[in-house]
Amino acid sequence: MGFSKGPSSFLHVFFLALLLWDHGAQAKQNYKDALAKSILFFQGQRSGRLPTSQKLSWRSISGLSDGSLAHVNLVGGYYDAGDNVKFNFPMAYTITMLSWSALENSKPLGPQLENVRVAIRWGADYLIKCATATPGVLYVGVGDPNTDHKCWERPEDMDTARTVYSVSRNKPGSDVAGETAAALAAASMVFRVVDKKYSKLLLRTAKSVFQFAAQYRGSYSDSLGAAVCPFYCSYSGYKDELLWGAAWLLRATKDVSYRNFINSLGANDATDIFSWDNKLAGARVLLSRGSLVANDKSYEPFKQQAQDFMCRILPNSPYSTTQYTKGGLMFKLSASNLQYVSSITFLLTTYAKYMKSAKTTFNCGNILVTPDTLINLARKQVDYILGDNPMKMSYMVGYGANYPRRIHHRGSSLPSVSTHPQSFGCEGGFQPFYYTSNPNPNILTGAIVGGPNENDFYPDERTDYSHAEPATYINAAIVGPLAYLSGRA
Repeated sequence: MGFSKGPSSFLHVFFLALLLWDHGAQAKQNYKDALAKSILFFQGQRSGRLPTSQKLSWRSISGLSDGSLAHVNLVGGYYDAGDNVKFNFPMAYTITMLSWSALENSKPLGPQLENVRVAIRWGADYLIKCATATPGVLYVGVGDPNTDHKCWERPEDMDTARTVYSVSRNKPGSDVAGETAAALAAASMVFRVVDKKYSKLLLRTAKSVFQFAAQYRGSYSDSLGAAVCPFYCSYSGYKDELLWGAAWLLRATKDVSYRNFINSLGANDATDIFSWDNKLAGARVLLSRGSLVANDKSYEPFKQQAQDFMCRILPNSPYSTTQYTKGGLMFKLSASNLQYVSSITFLLTTYAKYMKSAKTTFNCGNILVTPDTLINLARKQVDYILGDNPMKMSYMVGYGANYPRRIHHRGSSLPSVSTHPQSFGCEGGFQPFYYTSNPNPNILTGAIVGGPNENDFYPDERTDYSHAEPATYINAAIVGPLAYLSGRA
């Protein structure tokens, strides 16, 4: 759909491009431009009352009654992807990753550091509300995903049930609570120098939420069922989030009780993935900092686990369990693959930074791994996303000349309130805006889509949500690598 010459003609051109593609012939990417846009994207995902500083002006006020069904104020936060639901599990991961990006890359972020802080605060303010509105309750989502997904309407027009979902002692959610604690603890360090009062509130709330996560154990998927599955099921269980939350609180507080908790947890499974669901690799890289940066030998086991992860990712490693496309893209799963690419790439640049600090290398079998080994792989992934690929397409909307025009995103695909004040209603947006080959009328600048398939092919079809849908957690993870690379450019 959308290719006037027909599929066979298009595929012929595509495969010709694949044959002619030469990595070395590509123009150098503008990391600073991509960085600014990757952060601007979050304005397009905002829920609530928008500030006068809003730059993506096609978005407007939405979700002002969120929380009212539970008699609490849950206004704010972010829509996770192309829909109008607020899922706290991926949203909290988004805030954790934005905060980690700011902590590790404050200098290369330069003038973008303040914009990252604004993006973090927008989500953190909402997470604080969710954690403090009702004693003993953590609110974890707003909006019924099953009814929302039957509609194609702007967030400004939402008329579906804004059902409120929560976990509690009787309905535990150690995974979503552990991630929320991680997000608040990480954010507390970002604001420590610029807003001490806010930083203390974040840390105080993080400690409380983590205590709840650790004391009342269970998966939120089991507690909430169809409200979160299959959308954001906790497939990996909750032990990784307890490790992740404790690791962030340890870094934020230096309190040995969190280290003791980590030691008692026994989260030793090997992994070759990092995402909003599985945090093991991220926690190990974070904890390896104790060995590599602080030179504390008691953190050596985490360094070994982090190196084991890297050996499973590197393409030439004898222990690699990671597939790569012919064009050089890391390929983990067919649905929204770029989320794994961006998150793992973040770990590559961050671990390389820690290695440089310690002036160290390691081996994957007979392969010597230096910091530059990891940085070069990270750069290749980032460059691929930005257009250095067989399609010669940037998978970041608004970056470069050739980028996805038909992303799976309600607000982007429907005329804005300023041009069409009347509501489209639940199903009014499907025709003629969803089922059309026309480009989206609104540019969601900086959005990174799910990405191409295992054959480096991207059809740019709105209906193909597994490849065409952007998400906050894809972008949150790419901010760090973009900042890191722009600092080296």
